[in-house]
Amino acid sequence: MKASELQNLDIAIVGGGYGGAAAAVALSRIGADVHVYEQATEIREVGAGIGLRPPTLELFRTWGIFDEMAAVSSPSDCMEILTATGELIVREEWPGIHEYAQENKTRLIHRGDFVDTFLKLIPEDRIHLGHRMTSVEDKGDRATVTFANGTEVSADLVIGADGIRSLVRNQLFSDKPPVFSGSQAFRAVISADDAYGMVKDDNFRLYVGDNGAMVYFLPLRHRNQVSFDITALSNDDTWAPEVTGDYISGLLDGFDERLQAIARNLDMAAVTSRGVYDIDPIDQWHSDSVVLVGDAAHSMLHHQGQGANQAIQDAGGLADALVEADSVKDALVRFQAERMPVAHKLQRISRQQPDVSGSVETAFPETTSL
Repeated sequence: MKASELQNLDIAIVGGGYGGAAAAVALSRIGADVHVYEQATEIREVGAGIGLRPPTLELFRTWGIFDEMAAVSSPSDCMEILTATGELIVREEWPGIHEYAQENKTRLIHRGDFVDTFLKLIPEDRIHLGHRMTSVEDKGDRATVTFANGTEVSADLVIGADGIRSLVRNQLFSDKPPVFSGSQAFRAVISADDAYGMVKDDNFRLYVGDNGAMVYFLPLRHRNQVSFDITALSNDDTWAPEVTGDYISGLLDGFDERLQAIARNLDMAAVTSRGVYDIDPIDQWHSDSVVLVGDAAHSMLHHQGQGANQAIQDAGGLADALVEADSVKDALVRFQAERMPVAHKLQRISRQQPDVSGSVETAFPETTSL
């Protein structure tokens, strides 16, 4: 689309998490008039840290926001997979660093810092809180979104970035519910001073127990903190299970005593408990003037650490498609053709439990460079 057409393009994004915020920044950079509508009265990401992969960081350079993200993240040289008691299984550098014009190491960041950095780049009058969507209608050349507070918004393009339980997806593309994985995840951010000396560097470590439990230990050294996440098998498909500290610490029987001590001392008020869900791949992400991005389009399990990265890639892919296409409709066709095969592949791979018998590439197949 021509620059003048992009400047006159009005876009409404439903959802202010990392997918919606990234799309707002990417599309604002190409000149579109973007508004974000979020149902919460404040946008606050809780829980875990995440790893930003080299392609994501290259997009940040393209958008001119790399320095802002680098200021709230830590570079990581490698990842390690260990037994429950800390015996090293494999240690390897993150692949994919040298595929880009600039050297981009994987960087570790807190979800809150990640979203906050995006939101600071979006003008305040473009973010509308307290807007819970009730319906969306594609009218061909435009789409209309209605919110519970009575507001109705019409736009050239509506983007559903409303997460795994997306109402946009449910109303227009697929009414299949999220799929329970047979696991629960318990996540907290603790001070590195309370990690019993386990923070040795800036690198991610995965401890794997014989009972199916795994500990994701992700230093956030720029914060002097650690993202401490336990994933464990469970038949309880409750979306937000209520558990005790004794239950969580019991999941780590047989693990390194320091990991057990961290679990015992967790402040339960600061622990996020979730049933682990994804969605089955869907075969359509867009209509004429509505499109899905991020978890709304392709929510995947967290074993590969790709959820946030793929949402960012969606944002970049959608911006590129709008620049290259002759119309919004054509852009959405291009976007889906480019992004869907990658996302479907990652959804499939992420459902596989990590194979810790070999290298990083076998434990996290085909995704470490993505």
